[in-house]
Amino acid sequence: MADKQQTKKPWLYRALDFVEWGGNKLPHPATLFALFALAVVVASAVFAAINYSAVHPGTGKDILPVSLLNGDGLRRIITTLVTNFTGFVPLGTVLVAMLGVGVAEGSGLLSAGIRALVLSAPRKLITVVVVFSGVLSNAASEAGYVILIPLAAVIFLGFGRHPLAGMAAAFAGVSGGYSANLVLGTVDPLLSGITEEMAKIIDPAYTVNPAANYYFMAASTFLITVIGTWVTESIVEPRLGTYTGDQREVSMERLKPEEKRGLKYAGLAVLMFAILLALAVIPEGAVLRDPKTGDILHSPFLSGIVAIIFFMFFLPGAVYGIVTRTVRNDTDAVIFMGKAMSSLGVYIVLVFFAAQFVAYFSWTNLGLISAIKGAETLKAIGLTGIPLVISFILVAALLNLFMGSASAKWAIMAPIFVPMFMLLGYTPELTQAAYRIGDSSSNVITPMMSYFALIVAFAQKYKTDSGIGTIIAMMLPYTMFFLVSWALFLTAWMLLDLPVGPGAGLYLQSN
Repeated sequence: MADKQQTKKPWLYRALDFVEWGGNKLPHPATLFALFALAVVVASAVFAAINYSAVHPGTGKDILPVSLLNGDGLRRIITTLVTNFTGFVPLGTVLVAMLGVGVAEGSGLLSAGIRALVLSAPRKLITVVVVFSGVLSNAASEAGYVILIPLAAVIFLGFGRHPLAGMAAAFAGVSGGYSANLVLGTVDPLLSGITEEMAKIIDPAYTVNPAANYYFMAASTFLITVIGTWVTESIVEPRLGTYTGDQREVSMERLKPEEKRGLKYAGLAVLMFAILLALAVIPEGAVLRDPKTGDILHSPFLSGIVAIIFFMFFLPGAVYGIVTRTVRNDTDAVIFMGKAMSSLGVYIVLVFFAAQFVAYFSWTNLGLISAIKGAETLKAIGLTGIPLVISFILVAALLNLFMGSASAKWAIMAPIFVPMFMLLGYTPELTQAAYRIGDSSSNVITPMMSYFALIVAFAQKYKTDSGIGTIIAMMLPYTMFFLVSWALFLTAWMLLDLPVGPGAGLYLQSN
C-alpha cells in the first residue's frame, strides 16, 4: 500500500522528499559554522599564497587577502575567541528581547491575546483573521506555532470547515509571512546586527538599525494576509475537500473573566508606555532624539529599539500576570525569563561558531575581494537593478530548503551579498529586505524549519497518515504565490523609490 502511495506522488513532492533526505544528511548548523570557520582559515592561506586580490572601487587601493594560517593569524584566533562571541551583535539583542517575550509568554498574555483576536472574528472573516493573527504572532517567538496553529484547526472544525485548512492558513501567516509584521520582533535586531557587521566591510561607519525594513514589512503584512486568505479559500481548502475524520468534539476555550480583565489592564499598560514613548520621541528636544541634531534618524530611539521591544512585552506581560495571578511575585517573572533563556541554548551554541566564522571571514578580506569581483562580474553581464534583486530572492528561497535558520543563512550569505550590493549602489537595508522575502516564502515547505515536525504532528491528529509530503503539498501553493506576489510588490516599491524603513533608502548616496 505504501509503495502504491509513493508511486502516486507528483514529481514535485518526490523532489522535495529528496531535498529533505539530503538536508537531513547535513551536519548541525553549529557544526557547519565550525567547518566554515576552519575552511576560511585554510582558504585564507591558499588565496594569500596565490595573491588573490582586487582593487577597491572607492579608494583605488589594492585589497590583499590576509592569511590566518600563520603565527599572527593563530594568535589572533586564540586571543579573540571570547570577544568574537560576546561582541557578536545579534547575540545580545536577541537575549534582551527574549527576556521580555518570556514574561509575556509565561504569564499567558500571548495566548489570551491571540485567542481574543481570533475568536472574536466574524465567520466570513475567520480566514483573514487567522492569517493576519499568524503574521502578527511571529513577533512573539513560539507563540504562533505552539498556540495559534493548533487553535486555528479547532476553530475551522468548529465552523464545519476542514481543520487542516485552518492549520495551513495559520502556518502560512506565522511562518510564510515571517518577515511581515506591524511591530518589530526579535528577528529584526537579529538580522540587522548581521547586516551592519557586513556593511562595515565596505563602510566602517555604516549603521543598520533594527527598524531598517519596517515600512516595507508593515505594508507586506496586508499583502500576505490577502494572498494567504485567497490561497486558503481558492486552492488549499477545495483540494482538501470535506473533512471526514474522527475529530468531532470541538471545545474552543473562550476567555475567562480574569483573562479578559488581564487583557484590559495589559492594554492600558501598553497605552501608557506608548504615550510615554511618544513624549520621549515626538517633541522637539525630546530625550530619545539625537542630542546633537535633534533628529529621529540615528537617534537613541532607533538604536535602542531592542530595549523598547523588551519593555513592550515585559510591562503588559507583568501586568497581565499580576491581574490573573499567574505572576504572584518577582520570582515568577524571573522564572519565565529563565525559561525563555533556556529555549535559546542551541541558538547560543550556534552563535558561538557563527561569530568565529564571521570574524575570520572579515579578517581575511575574502568577503570584500569576492564582493568586488562578484560586482564586476554582475556589471559585466548586465544583471543589475530589479532582475538582480529578484534573482537574489530566488536564491534565498532555494537555500532555505537546505538550512532552516534565517539567521544562520543570513550569516553565511550576508558577508558576500551585502558588500556586493553596496558596491553596485544598493543599500544593505534593501538587500536584507530582499533576503527576507525569499527566506520567509519557502519557510512553510522546508523540513529544515525547526517547527516543521511539530506541524506534521498537529496534522496527524486530523489525518493520521499525514507526513512531510502532506504538509509540503498543502503549503506549496502559499510558497509559490508568496514568492511571486512579494517579489512584484518589492519591484513596485523600487519603481516608486520608497524607503524600506526609517532612514533606509534603496540606493547609496554617492559622495
